[in-house]
Amino acid sequence: MTASDIDQRTRRAYDRYEVWAPRARAVTIRVDGVEHPMRSAPDGWFTLPDVEAVPGARYAFRLEDAELWLPDPRSLSQPDGVHGASEVVDPRALRGPSPWAGRSLRGGVLYEMHVGTFTPGPNGRGGTFDSAIERLDDLVELGIEAIELMPIATFPGDRGWGYDGVGLYATHADYGGPAGLARFVDAAHSRGLAVVLDVVHNHLGPTGNYLGMFGPYFTDQHETPWGEAVNLDQPGSRQVRDFLLGSARLWLVDVGIDALRLDAVHELHDDSLRHVLAELADAVGSWQVETGRPLSLIAESDRNDPVTVTPTSAGGLGMDGQWADDVHHGVHAWITGERAGYYADFGSADALATVLTGMFLHAGTYSTFRGKVWGSPVDPGSRQYDAHSFVTFLQDHDQVGNRATGDRIHHSLTPGQHAAAISLILLGPGTPMLFQGEEWAASTPFTFFTDHDDEIGPLVSAGRTEEFAAMGWEGTVPDPQARSTFESSILRHEERTAGDHARILDWYRTLISLRRTEPAFSDPDLRRTSVEILAEETVLLRRGTLGVLSHRGPGPLADVPRALEILSSFGEASLSSDGTVQMADAGAVILRLHAE
Repeated sequence: MTASDIDQRTRRAYDRYEVWAPRARAVTIRVDGVEHPMRSAPDGWFTLPDVEAVPGARYAFRLEDAELWLPDPRSLSQPDGVHGASEVVDPRALRGPSPWAGRSLRGGVLYEMHVGTFTPGPNGRGGTFDSAIERLDDLVELGIEAIELMPIATFPGDRGWGYDGVGLYATHADYGGPAGLARFVDAAHSRGLAVVLDVVHNHLGPTGNYLGMFGPYFTDQHETPWGEAVNLDQPGSRQVRDFLLGSARLWLVDVGIDALRLDAVHELHDDSLRHVLAELADAVGSWQVETGRPLSLIAESDRNDPVTVTPTSAGGLGMDGQWADDVHHGVHAWITGERAGYYADFGSADALATVLTGMFLHAGTYSTFRGKVWGSPVDPGSRQYDAHSFVTFLQDHDQVGNRATGDRIHHSLTPGQHAAAISLILLGPGTPMLFQGEEWAASTPFTFFTDHDDEIGPLVSAGRTEEFAAMGWEGTVPDPQARSTFESSILRHEERTAGDHARILDWYRTLISLRRTEPAFSDPDLRRTSVEILAEETVLLRRGTLGVLSHRGPGPLADVPRALEILSSFGEASLSSDGTVQMADAGAVILRLHAE
């Protein structure tokens, strides 16, 4: 199958009505209150050739003689929520005027953003694309190069993380819908910022999920944590795969987004000869030629396998990047001392050194948390991928929001410890990503919140409490359904200029600037990265002739390295006459070192 074949099947026509419903003998469409019988077409499709789809029109489908009117599975807009009628939108007509040649994300600094909590919004009850635009200059000044939006696909209610979305083509109305997204993308591009969109192809949420009524979108041949898997390899799967590919094309080609972050790809169960990720990677390659700008795919994968970022031409899945959770775990456990759950094998300076130089701790080794041997090693000399193929972070939405109270790592650290930890990420070998607000040590948590108005809501609330009680949590778990839980997570940007918040923000600026101005800090070759363990509480990350000395404390350095120059420091640090580094307490020092 050629890339042009894929393009032909996944191009969306925005001027006509059509729907794939192979299980239905007849389909009726209602357009602005007028009902029309649809015409049967090959491969289970139904069309309405005599009525033009005019932007702004509202429409819904009825399958056979059912009473329920259903939204379009490929709807771009659901102004009245997941159960309401769909709205005709041509995203190409919304594209802004800003010229944009695109940019590579490799080695750049990414910023994960949740639109609803990034700002208070126009009424103080939740952010929108337009209110986020007002803060983009702050990110440019910080040195951010790409914004990664948490899922914006239509989800139930007016607040949520977005991972229970049910409209894979639609943009959440409360954020500003497709027009608001178009304004945001144009505003970002005009400032030199790329836009990454987090998309969920591995499952749909429980509320408003009508896909199974239209066709074999799911299969019981594979199981996921959310139930039946998306059908990628059973009868009817060709159209389902095209459904996912078409959604990707919408965002990257028609809307003009620069990259997709693919949620939990290990739950895309596909036993076909060609994995859907490899098919998507090759399609994106052709779209990149079509658009004339770089397009990227970043995967979240639990498998710890570099095949994810190995090109399809070399037998891999063809992703441009993958999240490196083991780097997070290694830094988090070392700086905090936590060892519960999946941190069981992490925490030592040895484990920290392993993940900073090899991305995976579990790389064909035994995982205590999983109870089995896990992963495959990263080849530091590979010609197929390098360190920039791995996205590294100190915080992300999962690692913060999946904690009982949504507390951020810096809430339990001193400023010096925070500085020591983030220095290893921002000046480490991977492609670093920040989570909104961490750059000024935001006081607000990022809790888990939802807005289900049906029987799902109480189940979510009870399940959250039971989950943490089973883990021995004795405190109160914020109710996900309470609006106060959501509002407590909205960032307070006024903190940026106050006290330790401003001090941490300045350190983030310094690190990002050093990453840009000192080539060794953006070198993707893992063979030129090493870690010296000076003591269990002190490590020296060496990047060529530059070094990052991270000391978690408490108290001064015990074993001190020698250096030529201190480029910058957080905490009280100095260089003695013989070149030894002195530190009074936890913090970080950026050094120019003697050659090894």
